[in-house]
Amino acid sequence: MEKLFPGLHKFQSEIVPSRKRFFAQLAKGQDPDAIFITCSDSRVDPALITQTQPGQLFTIRNAGNIVPPKGSGSGEEASIEYGIDVLKIKDIVVCGHSHCGAMQGLLNPESLTELPTVIRWLKHAEETKRILDANYRDQDPEKVLNITVLENVLVQLEHVRTLPAVRDALTKGLVTLHAWMYEIETGTIYAYDPEVEAFTPLLSQQDSVLAKK
Repeated sequence: MEKLFPGLHKFQSEIVPSRKRFFAQLAKGQDPDAIFITCSDSRVDPALITQTQPGQLFTIRNAGNIVPPKGSGSGEEASIEYGIDVLKIKDIVVCGHSHCGAMQGLLNPESLTELPTVIRWLKHAEETKRILDANYRDQDPEKVLNITVLENVLVQLEHVRTLPAVRDALTKGLVTLHAWMYEIETGTIYAYDPEVEAFTPLLSQQDSVLAKK
């Protein structure tokens, strides 16, 4: 905890006084640009990755960026429902990341024998494991973890799609879903491109869109 105190002191004594108007505006309410669902991993900082300010991201974090499907009564479902129906957020991002410990646990359940709660939680990623077993048995072991991360992002995005609030918003054209993967060592964000059915660098996709305009 001692390592946190200098930062807290700087925030309260320097940052807040220098941005009084900004924080006063924040206190009046929030109008986020996106629901950002990602992992609890301390190396993943949504605000740093997207260079956003407080109030711009409605963030949901847990081990493995998992979203239990409809009917689970999970905190994730409740937060997404609030974000869609109350805050009227128009974009939902599920963002996995390289070197994910939760996905390592999914691949190696024997390593979780003393973590029964984690084992139960990862049951919401069983479809990811089935996809791996069916399609990637002969894959290079060094690549399997990244493949797991990518497939899990797509599985969890499908879970998001099943939630009533999201389903209704999709039907009305009020929300767009995004599948991302953050590569820690390079800072690159890969996004799923349905046209090529693969994850490609997000900025390259944006450059391509701009070039077509």
